[in-house]
Amino acid sequence: MQQNNGLDKSQIISFAVLCLVLFGFMFYFQNKQSKEEQVKAEQQKTEQVKNAVKPTQANNINPNVTPNAIQTANLSNKELKIEFNSLGGQVSKVELAEYKAYDHKTDKADLPLYLITKNNSNYGFQFKDKTGKVINTKDLVFSPTVNGNAVTMTANYNGAVIQFIYTLLPKYTLDFKVRTQGLAKITSDNKADFIWDYNVRNLEKGRAQEQSHSEFSYAFNNYKNYDYDGRTTMEEEKETLNWIGVKQQFFASVIESKVGFTQSKGNQETIEEGEYLKKLNYQGFVQMTGSELNQDFTWYFMPLELPLLKSYDKNFDEILPLGWSFIGAMNRYFFIPMYNIIADWGLTAGWVIFLMTIIVKLILSPIMYKQHKLSAMMRVIRPEIDEVNAKLKDADPMKKQQATMEVYRKAGVNQMAGCLPALVQIPIFYALFRFFPNFIDLRGQGFWFAKDLTAYDDIIKLPFKVPFLGDHLSIFALACTIVILIYTIMTSGNMQQPQQEGMPNMKVLMYIFPVTFLFFLNTSASGLSWYYFVSNAINILIILVIKYVILDEKKIHAQIQANKEKPKTEGKFQKRMREMMEKAQEQQKYQEQQKNKKK
Repeated sequence: MQQNNGLDKSQIISFAVLCLVLFGFMFYFQNKQSKEEQVKAEQQKTEQVKNAVKPTQANNINPNVTPNAIQTANLSNKELKIEFNSLGGQVSKVELAEYKAYDHKTDKADLPLYLITKNNSNYGFQFKDKTGKVINTKDLVFSPTVNGNAVTMTANYNGAVIQFIYTLLPKYTLDFKVRTQGLAKITSDNKADFIWDYNVRNLEKGRAQEQSHSEFSYAFNNYKNYDYDGRTTMEEEKETLNWIGVKQQFFASVIESKVGFTQSKGNQETIEEGEYLKKLNYQGFVQMTGSELNQDFTWYFMPLELPLLKSYDKNFDEILPLGWSFIGAMNRYFFIPMYNIIADWGLTAGWVIFLMTIIVKLILSPIMYKQHKLSAMMRVIRPEIDEVNAKLKDADPMKKQQATMEVYRKAGVNQMAGCLPALVQIPIFYALFRFFPNFIDLRGQGFWFAKDLTAYDDIIKLPFKVPFLGDHLSIFALACTIVILIYTIMTSGNMQQPQQEGMPNMKVLMYIFPVTFLFFLNTSASGLSWYYFVSNAINILIILVIKYVILDEKKIHAQIQANKEKPKTEGKFQKRMREMMEKAQEQQKYQEQQKNKKK
């Protein structure tokens, strides 16, 4: 029998020491106070109003547009602080009072969280008068009147009265009514063009991650269908949109129309540096009745909390990108409830993730046991496989493969069973890849040296940028890479080396995989790296326990010998594989015969 290629006692001790060093390294950085702030402070430049008309242009529309004519009004409750500007009668500032934005200067989430400020949002209704002149409410000066939790913005244009009535409601909601009187005298349009320009502000630590999650979101078909668009252009000219929104990583600005937006189109442009992440422009039509614009809208400036989103009953919960189909269901009905239940025990987020990992491992333990038992069986029959390969050294690959499969069949080893754990892990991995950077309960939650489990930890800062890696090294990503490498070394002992020239060495590829994982995790949510560090550390412990405590290779060898004596029933899959190989072999022989005849 071939000698055991597993870890001996000295290797086990080395692994334990390595774990202690890693944990010591983590606690060291937990208590380390930085004496010098070495943070790249992004230069925040105050932008001028891009879409507001210049004074000379404004005077052509309304001679009252002067700096002194511009006024502001404010409404607030415990959730929102909103400012309105009389130029265009628009919402000019929105602060979510219960949340903070990340400050790149202090490396802390201690800034007021503004979804709208400094003219990054600009919207209005556009139509033509009877002479063909374009009128845009963004260019008009409104007069504000505050009454309790409502603001009425009133503008006059050539005898027509246009009113925007805003009412601040609970649950991050701003009711928005548009009322006109006398508009039919100056226009014959039956629809108005709603135009919304929006620059997404950088609110989180991980710019690239937040940027990738910023996109259009919208619902149609009476709120039943949802879609999103992260591409350059957006076109939904055939659908009537119930609402259109700009989604960020953890927040969204959404406007709902009671009659819907038609002929919708938009575009978006990525901004590489600075205060803003993306520039989005939207255009859609709303119906006018008798050339009067009397429509009801609702603004929502909301955090992407799943219970809150579901409470609106407008399909807002689809905005949260938890994954499609089975993946999303796994997050909604398994990972999120499990996190909430454990968090209710009073544990910090990092230890909640630790316990979640253990629970997942316990659920998967029967599959893992079968996998490692199969691994042990393959290790036991390795000498027989090597013997077959040696005997058929010069035979064609098809015949050699048939002989190898026959050895596995007689021993009762099903190679396909080893694929099951990997297949099970794929949806779990993707679900967690969606869970950690989008679950708002983890936002701002620190653990050890990671200040936010939804962003990367960057204790180790590099003096230069490395392609695909960035300008930092994540401790959690490094630790995760090390344990994955150890796990790979422990589980690759049974992998057969390529028997043909030119075939890739699978062991080498397996060792490269953990290194590529570092590039992936280094800029990902540290909560994801922490989960996979714990997961793979538990995998290593499980292997050691199964190998040295549970499984007995002598008994496995005896079982294999007993299996060989039993008559074997050929399964459907095995039968198909055998028939395919036999056909391929016959085809190969036929081709060789034809070649010989030609010669």
